[in-house]
Amino acid sequence: MNDALDVITLGEAMMMLVAGTPGPLEQVDVFHKRTAGAETNVAIGLARLGLKVGWGSRLGQDSMGRYLLASIRGEGVDCSHVDLVAGERTGMLFKGRVEDGSDPLVEYHRAGSAASRMAPADVDRDWLLKARHLHSTGVFAAVSADSFQVSLQTMRLMREAGRTVSFDPNLRPTLWASEDAMRAGINQLAALADWVLPGIEEGRLLTGERQPEAIARFYLDRGARLVVIKLGPDGAYYDDGAKQGHVPASPVEQVVDTVGAGDGFAVGVISALLEGLDLRSAVIRGAWIGARAVQVRGDTEGLPTRAILQQARL
Repeated sequence: MNDALDVITLGEAMMMLVAGTPGPLEQVDVFHKRTAGAETNVAIGLARLGLKVGWGSRLGQDSMGRYLLASIRGEGVDCSHVDLVAGERTGMLFKGRVEDGSDPLVEYHRAGSAASRMAPADVDRDWLLKARHLHSTGVFAAVSADSFQVSLQTMRLMREAGRTVSFDPNLRPTLWASEDAMRAGINQLAALADWVLPGIEEGRLLTGERQPEAIARFYLDRGARLVVIKLGPDGAYYDDGAKQGHVPASPVEQVVDTVGAGDGFAVGVISALLEGLDLRSAVIRGAWIGARAVQVRGDTEGLPTRAILQQARL
C-alpha cells in the first residue's frame, strides 16, 4: 500500500469502551471494545468504499495501541506512518449506552497521549504528497499546540501543492483554552480548506451568522471552494459559489446513537467528489451515510461497503 493514495488523514485514535447496559458508567460492569477517533472513522469509511486511504499518527506501545493499529489496518487503511512509541500512552474513552436516541455520555482519558505529542517533524512530507486529498478535523487540532501545528502545516502544504483539502470543524470546546481561542483556531484552519463541512450550530458559533446561506458565504469569502452545512433532521445545505441547494435528510427508523454521524456524512461527500460525482449527488450520499451512522451504537458499524452503496444506487 505504498503507491499513490486517494486520501490521507492525520489524527488521534482512541480505544473506546462502550457500556453494555444503560446507566451511570460507574455502575456498568460490562464494556465492549471499539475504535474511536473522528479522523479514523473517516479513514475506515473511505477504505470500505474502495478508496486508498492512509492514516498517520502516534500510539503508545501498549495493548490499546496494538489493538487500534490492528483494527484500523484490518480495514484496509495504510498505517505505515503510525508509530508505536514505547513509554507513551494511548488515549481511551468510556461511552455510555442510551436507549432514547439522546447523546450518550462520553468520558475521555486522552491528556498527554502519544498522539498529542505528534509534531510537524513527525509527518513524512513525501508520503503526504502521495495523496490527492487531505481530510482534517478540529478534533486533532485541539488536542495540543503541537497537533494544531500539524494540522495547520499539513493543510497548507497540501493546498499549496494543488491537492484538495476537506475540513470538518467537529468542535470539542473542552479541549480549547476558551471559546474565543476555539473560534480563532478553527476559522484559521477552515481558511486553508477547499471543502468546509460544519454543522449548523457549529457554523453559528464560529461565524456569528444564523442562516446556512450566511454561514456558507462566511467561509467562501475566506477561501473555501465549497461549504456543506449539516442541518440534522432538516438535511443539508450546500454552496460552491455558483450553485446552492438543499438536500433533505435520509429517513431514519430509530436514532440509536448520534456519535459519528458527521464523520459518516464526510465519508459520503468526500468519496463522491473524489469519484467525480456532481455536488448534489455528493451531499445526498453524505446525508444517506450520516443517517446510517445514527442507527447503530458504534462509530463505524453503520459505514457501508461499496456493495451496499451500489445497492442503494448512490
